[in-house]
Amino acid sequence: MTFGQKVTFVRREKKLTQAQLGAAIGTTGDMVGKYERDAIKPSIEVAAKIADALGSTLDYLIRGIEGSETAEKQISPALIEHFNKVERLPAKDKEHVLAVIDAFTAKLKIQSIME
Repeated sequence: MTFGQKVTFVRREKKLTQAQLGAAIGTTGDMVGKYERDAIKPSIEVAAKIADALGSTLDYLIRGIEGSETAEKQISPALIEHFNKVERLPAKDKEHVLAVIDAFTAKLKIQSIME
């Protein structure tokens, strides 16, 4: 996927219009459309604003992660957003969330061994 395709995907996932994203980053919806069509490439500063406005990362938007081997390593923007929310929790609450994640990953490991 190209930068523009990823921006389009995440923007639609967030249910934002091009105009809303443009306003959030200090430009127009028309300019966002050009980025999404890959007609022009934004500066790194603008790309960072786009990532922030979408709750994503530059790494996700810029890197060309394609193919099954690397796709498994890709973290969805929605999951990144959840991790960012967890990061802002008080330490005790964060410990509880991590314990739940550990429990589910342990369950998955046990299930794969039992199969």
